[in-house]
Amino acid sequence: MDQNLDKIEKVISKSSIWEKFVDFLDLIIYQNNKHTIEITIGYVLLICIILLATSVLLRWGRKLLTRNMPQEDKVKFVTVFSFARWLIYAIVLLIVLNSIGIDVTAVFAASAALLIGIGLALQTLFQDIISGVFILVDQTVHVGDIIELDGKVGRVEEIKLRTTRAVTIDNRVLVIPNHLYLTNSLFNWTQNGTTTRESVTVGVAYGSDVQLVKKLLLEAANSHPEVIDVSATIVQFTDFGDSSLNFKVIFTLGDSFNANNPKSDVRFEIDRLFRENNITIPFPQRDVHIFQNKS
Repeated sequence: MDQNLDKIEKVISKSSIWEKFVDFLDLIIYQNNKHTIEITIGYVLLICIILLATSVLLRWGRKLLTRNMPQEDKVKFVTVFSFARWLIYAIVLLIVLNSIGIDVTAVFAASAALLIGIGLALQTLFQDIISGVFILVDQTVHVGDIIELDGKVGRVEEIKLRTTRAVTIDNRVLVIPNHLYLTNSLFNWTQNGTTTRESVTVGVAYGSDVQLVKKLLLEAANSHPEVIDVSATIVQFTDFGDSSLNFKVIFTLGDSFNANNPKSDVRFEIDRLFRENNITIPFPQRDVHIFQNKS
């Protein structure tokens, strides 16, 4: 008899605790009778649990899909996935709010004026976000690419939702708003490969042996250790200038991002070879004639 009484007391006690817990979940923390909105602690916990479960599933799905991908493709996928993740969160949140009886349409209608104001204030931000999506969809820029935008050159280190982060040749971080890709001309140095054609221009005095100049320019370029495919090196006689015969030597480099140093070395070598072979690099000259008026 005593044992049965103990069991009944335990059942009553557990039932009382459960009822208190249920009452706690039913506590209303926000209520709007006009728009029939009622938010309880239970709804908030439910939303948090569902969003947490969604986050875990997304993380697990990302690892599952990228486990056999090369590192380069994995970086691209993670960047795109980070954009899609927030969209999935928003969709899940709207579904949960609608399923618990909250009129989502009423919420949007009540905050329409606020959303319009925010939209106008954050117009540039939205442009950056949309441009970031376009960058990943049309594959114009990838992590590791060397790009030139508004005269600035940098290697892309990270593509984010709003900005692209690049490192310049002098090791400075360049933060590029993504909307600039749509409003400015973008040069991608490495989309066709890592090698690029670089050039050095020079002028020589009139009367110089142009065949010797061509030979010396080829020798100066092809002697540099970073110049590849020496058979592709060419010399162009570009123009008859006001004070000089103008030439351009064009060669191939494997690392276009650090092209300034090899081009400087080629100029040093050209100056040395020209001095040894008595080839003169002229400076601009003007003849001034003075006429005296005899009256």
